[in-house]
Amino acid sequence: MNEHDSERLAGMLEAEGMEPTDDASAADVVVLNTCCIRENADNKLYGHLGHLKALKESRPGLQIAVGGCLAQKDRGLVQERAPHVDAVFGTHNVGSATDLLARAASGGTPVMEILDEARAADAAAFPSALPVRRELPWSSWVTIQIGCDNTCAFCIVPSVRGREISRPFDDLVAEVEGLALQGVVEVTLLGQNVNSYGRDLTRRRPLFAELLRRIGGIEGIRRVRYTSPHPKDLRPETIEAMAEVPSVCEHLHLPLQAGSDRVLAAMHRGYTPERYLQRLAAAREAVDDLAVTTDLIVGFPGETEADFDATLAVVAEAAFDSAYTFLFSPRPGTEAAALSDRFVDHDVAAERFERLRVVVERSALARHRARVGRFEEVLVEGPSRKSPIEATGRTRQNKLVHFPAAPVPPAGTFATVRVTAARAHYLRGELVEVTARPRHRTRIPVTAG
Repeated sequence: MNEHDSERLAGMLEAEGMEPTDDASAADVVVLNTCCIRENADNKLYGHLGHLKALKESRPGLQIAVGGCLAQKDRGLVQERAPHVDAVFGTHNVGSATDLLARAASGGTPVMEILDEARAADAAAFPSALPVRRELPWSSWVTIQIGCDNTCAFCIVPSVRGREISRPFDDLVAEVEGLALQGVVEVTLLGQNVNSYGRDLTRRRPLFAELLRRIGGIEGIRRVRYTSPHPKDLRPETIEAMAEVPSVCEHLHLPLQAGSDRVLAAMHRGYTPERYLQRLAAAREAVDDLAVTTDLIVGFPGETEADFDATLAVVAEAAFDSAYTFLFSPRPGTEAAALSDRFVDHDVAAERFERLRVVVERSALARHRARVGRFEEVLVEGPSRKSPIEATGRTRQNKLVHFPAAPVPPAGTFATVRVTAARAHYLRGELVEVTARPRHRTRIPVTAG
């Protein structure tokens, strides 16, 4: 979601006549769009701002803006710790960034604008009609919902993103239809809890399965992805839509977080390991060739060796294709952060992290080896980082594939690749044929909605 917000920020700046640069020393404006899910993000932000202070002293005309979740959380602390910052904005008013910079320039003093949740509920605060500078012309993020109504003990998102607000159904369909006309072939639907999409609109049931079917039927859209669902809200109709709509990809990111009943209850996740595995089994039974990825937290306060062993057992049984695994990071303002007397020793947590990584990579490698010899549809992303005559792309299951190609097919090309080798984190293959060339022509800012 932060990546998509960054695309909107870049699009707004381009609409003001600016051009992107990778060199901060040559920039007129530097925007840091932040995340505060983990503690390291705080350290990185203030470290970057420290480096930019010297740059601004040598170039007084340089403007610096800070936005996103950490700005929403820290508010005035950003300018207190870094008074050289010109503009601060939060998660609910991304669209104000350029106006705030203009006000700071004309007034000669820093400005800050952080919307509270009540003001954010105003439809005008929903960033659905801002210009976008997409990094990938053939692929687009589509925000369907902001905020979260869950109360996970470790998560700061509800306090910085607010309660769930769903975008109108027809607005989303119109946006994706517009994207398809511009050559986009793959969309990823974004939300803090996508499978509760629409519950605030209808007051009776989520609309996510209906949205999958409607967007999946738009001409030109060949791949539909979504992230992230909550296991407690993964409904049968969503699984049915995944199984029945050809354009919906065979990939499910289903965060587990922990495999212990006791830890999941302390996290307020709303499901047990048994219930999680039941829903996972139902999805795999319905959706042929489904790849499943997950999120895992190691060292949640009070986690015992027995709790961790339970997590290892569930992860082994689930046989994930891959996992994002994190050491617990206490976030001020969350329930878990107040459990300092129960924090797990860092060395103990790090040792558990490594044991978990071994189990995850073992199942990932096994599932990848099962694909050797298969023919995969790959959406080419361009040359690999290691060789200009090697292409890289992703399958419908979101698996990374590297394969020799001279010349490398243009980014956005669909190709058939035969898998020849497997690693834990990627596949290798050989090009069989190019099946479709990209429909996009040039990279252009896009107005959503």
